[in-house]
Amino acid sequence: MTDNFDLNHWCDLHLARVEQALDNWVSVDASVDQGHAAPAELMQAMRYAVLDGGKRLRPLLVFAAFEAVSSASTPARVPAATDAAEAALRAACAVELIHAYSLVHDDMPCMDNDVLRRGKPTVHVQFGSASALLAGDALQALAFELLTPDASVVPEGRQARLCRLLARAAGCSGMAGGQAIDLASVGRVLTEEQLRQMHQLKTGALLQASVMMGAACGDASAQAGQALQAYGAAIGLAFQVVDDILDVTADSATLGKTAGKDQAQEKPTYVSLMGLESARRYAQTLYDQAMAALAFSGLPNTRALQGLASLVVQRSN
Repeated sequence: MTDNFDLNHWCDLHLARVEQALDNWVSVDASVDQGHAAPAELMQAMRYAVLDGGKRLRPLLVFAAFEAVSSASTPARVPAATDAAEAALRAACAVELIHAYSLVHDDMPCMDNDVLRRGKPTVHVQFGSASALLAGDALQALAFELLTPDASVVPEGRQARLCRLLARAAGCSGMAGGQAIDLASVGRVLTEEQLRQMHQLKTGALLQASVMMGAACGDASAQAGQALQAYGAAIGLAFQVVDDILDVTADSATLGKTAGKDQAQEKPTYVSLMGLESARRYAQTLYDQAMAALAFSGLPNTRALQGLASLVVQRSN
């Protein structure tokens, strides 16, 4: 990255946009605008799940990839209000809604049965299991509603591409499929290939889709698209490797969720498979692969993508 790029400033600009947009779109007022007011308690649970917490890594990846393929912004300003920029904002919020819904459902007693998420009680603890289930369902539906506004706002072809990318990443051959493998793997010893497949689906698919959705909002060349896909795959897996490391090295207060839970539930992880130091080296290898992919992309402005990759492997929560 060049010395004059301030990643923190860049993140602050885009995070402010995402928070404002989510606050506007996940609201009773927004549902009234569509002609039907959402039940207040359901909306309260939805907002609890989405707002005021989380790293927002997936939305940031959308923006970073969009900027890389479109050269639409500089570190000092936000992209102009074009249909492509509007699509990127909607894609960023949609992928965060899918992520939030997955956390709500994953934390429920029928799944991981966790009581702490983002430093506060999980949604089913706060609102009950039935409300949590419905909140997750509603967040998933809202994600695709955001991606399909009137064609005058975002062209229908771009809407279709974004919906396809997100649906594939969230479904049976993506996040949901990975969670199914995860639940079936408790107490089992997996090979490295099996563990990689599970995490490429459960965690990596949505992170990779975030990158590709950002690229789909611009005009990526075939070479750039291939490179960004490889970049997304590398950091998607690196995120999970670091997650496994933090589960045994950080405390619950730092993580904002229950530490040591994977080991307590006998879940296969990269640490249990290869040991702590080898897992750390593997995370660095994946980071190097991500950097090599960006170098291959031929894109002139990948500073934000580089910075986000660094955040993935260096994070403490």
